[in-house]
Amino acid sequence: MPIAIKMPALSPTMEEGTLAKWLVKVGDKVAAGDIMAEIETDKATMEFEAVDEGTIAHIQVAEGSEGVKVGTIIATLAEDGEDIGDVEPMGDGGSTPAPKAAEEKLAKKEETATPAPSPTPAASSPAPSSGERIIASPLARRIADDKGVDLTSLKGSGPRGRIVKADVENAKSAPAASDSKAAATPAPSAAPAAAAIEAQDFGIPHEKEKLSGMRKTIARRLTESKQQVPHIYLTVDIRLDEMLKLRSQLNAALEPQGVKLSVNDLLIKALAKALVAVPSCNVQFAGDQLLKFSRADISVAVSIDGGLITPIVKDAGAKAISAISTEMKDLAGRARDGKLKPEEYQGGTASLSNMGMYGIKQFEAVINPPQAMIMAIGAGEKRPYIVDDALQIATVMSATGSFDHRAIDGADGAQLMKVFKELVEAPLGLIA
Repeated sequence: MPIAIKMPALSPTMEEGTLAKWLVKVGDKVAAGDIMAEIETDKATMEFEAVDEGTIAHIQVAEGSEGVKVGTIIATLAEDGEDIGDVEPMGDGGSTPAPKAAEEKLAKKEETATPAPSPTPAASSPAPSSGERIIASPLARRIADDKGVDLTSLKGSGPRGRIVKADVENAKSAPAASDSKAAATPAPSAAPAAAAIEAQDFGIPHEKEKLSGMRKTIARRLTESKQQVPHIYLTVDIRLDEMLKLRSQLNAALEPQGVKLSVNDLLIKALAKALVAVPSCNVQFAGDQLLKFSRADISVAVSIDGGLITPIVKDAGAKAISAISTEMKDLAGRARDGKLKPEEYQGGTASLSNMGMYGIKQFEAVINPPQAMIMAIGAGEKRPYIVDDALQIATVMSATGSFDHRAIDGADGAQLMKVFKELVEAPLGLIA
């Protein structure tokens, strides 16, 4: 009996994804555990393993297809002993572009079929009512997209009224029903938002780049954060000289082990210890509840091609700085390769974002829901600074905490910033 291969849910929150690449083809035999495809989620590209044995009989979703819903049948597997020629593709296959080979096969079948009467012109054939599903072959859909033909204006000549290649080609010179309507109806005075945005190019040469799944998710989540989360921002200036001195000493001691600590590694540890010391800030707002966490899992912002991802250092307050450093190098490397597992970037009790390496003096980061705080780190720079009641030159950085005011009061946020500052300026407490 054929087996339906469905779009997997590669994380608890995944609703759709991009079928980035097929690693098998029709006729290939697969066994449980074999890698069949690469699936791109909003955060990473992950490998999809077979769970059954058999032969690939049909591939119903082409590689590169975006917005494939979880549970959509993407291929059909013939069980051992079944002839793939006798296996019909499972699912209707009408809503997702078919692979090129399948399109060619379908086109050949349509071309050799008994010619059907010419389709009734759009004006005399009823278009599907709003919300009604259009039944059309994948090839017909592709040709319609290329030619700009409105499928709702066509009457299909295939089985059960299915729109086929000939229907679209015969209609390609006819104006679509929507075009006729547009010509007869004056344009509204207020253009839709998308059209208004398009009108702002002022005739300047430009190109359009389609948003990736990751960029769409970033846009949606950060918009929701700024609209729904009342942010409060608290900034402190922190002297770095003692931390830089400690880092140099630790690196000299760790050099034989091949470990080299960054300032960010120490700041991750400092934020984690500060959250444990001020538990009123290690929380999340959850409707009519407040979630209070017993450990600090720090999400660390990492810039990657096309977006941003936040791998998590779990229980960072209890880990040695050398362990944090080794873990972060591994996480950041796999983040840039798109190889993180969902549990490695989903969750976290607070975030840290460091833009000091870009020379940014100070900034206010957007909270990453459902977390209730994020620490934004600016560049360490030589500044006039009062040390022991005397004006001196010190290495100083500005750190800004963004807090969800629904969950964290200003006084509690100020206490966290105070403890964070003390840990960085007297860093021996990080290795105690």
